[in-house]
Amino acid sequence: MPQSLLAVYLHFVFSTKDRHPFLTDLILRSEMHSMLGGISNQHRCIPILIGGVEDHVHILARLSRTTTQSDWVKELKRASSIWIKERELGMRDFSWQNGYGVFSVSVSNLDSVRDYIARQEEHHRKTTFQDELRSFYRKHRVEFDERYVWD
Repeated sequence: MPQSLLAVYLHFVFSTKDRHPFLTDLILRSEMHSMLGGISNQHRCIPILIGGVEDHVHILARLSRTTTQSDWVKELKRASSIWIKERELGMRDFSWQNGYGVFSVSVSNLDSVRDYIARQEEHHRKTTFQDELRSFYRKHRVEFDERYVWD
């Protein structure tokens, strides 16, 4: 095959450090989501939907064939942290948690995951971030140790 093609869809989930509610302001949150989308585009990881609530984000995107998922998320966190600290004086303590969750998404499930991300506000009226992530780990059969998941 003379050309390399890739159709890998990923659902990233990561929170602010200690799940601090840094993104309570809806305008700032929307701008953060846009910033994360722009960073993704720069790395040719095409965002489908970015959403979340005050203490975490969800990113549904198509992985680039030239960028690893670890390099991508590292750059998402690095660049967005710099951006928010420069934009908002009160955000100098802002940081993302060290880790992240990433889950594969089949083409047939893209609409379902997109809808899930779009309904984050409603979803988190009933479910905590920790319970949400535990559910993802169980659903995707990811073994995890609670001692090392939360920071």
